[in-house]
Amino acid sequence: MESEHRATFISAMRTVASSFCVVTTDGVAGRHGATVSAFSSVCADPPTVLVCLNTTSKIAAHVAANQVFRVNVLPDGAADIAARFAGLHDDKVCDRFEGLSIAGDLPAIKGATSFACDLTQSIVEGTHLICIGRVVDVILGAAIPLTYLAGAYQELKSKEGL
Repeated sequence: MESEHRATFISAMRTVASSFCVVTTDGVAGRHGATVSAFSSVCADPPTVLVCLNTTSKIAAHVAANQVFRVNVLPDGAADIAARFAGLHDDKVCDRFEGLSIAGDLPAIKGATSFACDLTQSIVEGTHLICIGRVVDVILGAAIPLTYLAGAYQELKSKEGL
């Protein structure tokens, strides 16, 4: 894609609201977690989701080695957790999980809606590894997620039903 088209693509993607998620994993490669915004359901039969991870990231290597991951959809008000798992506090905190309320062998963040997955397929596309996972456990968390749009956190307002 030419640079002007790339810039237009990036500008257009800034108009797409997304939930902030923390992908966590644990296993033979160890425990790790990172903030992501590219997360989607794939299908309900069987329950399947996908996340996109930068191929050069530690989380991509850990998920590939561990063959499991959990997508934690952060609740509104959890911007500090998003920043921590984005690596913005790595110079102050040795372990991104330190001091957080975490449950389970596959780290679930308290208050997050989370999907524990077995990695069923991974595909490299450009700079990212698309990880497709079969959902093996779901934890319902806060109804309103931490949302990001146009380079800033946004507050969702429920019309009804959430």
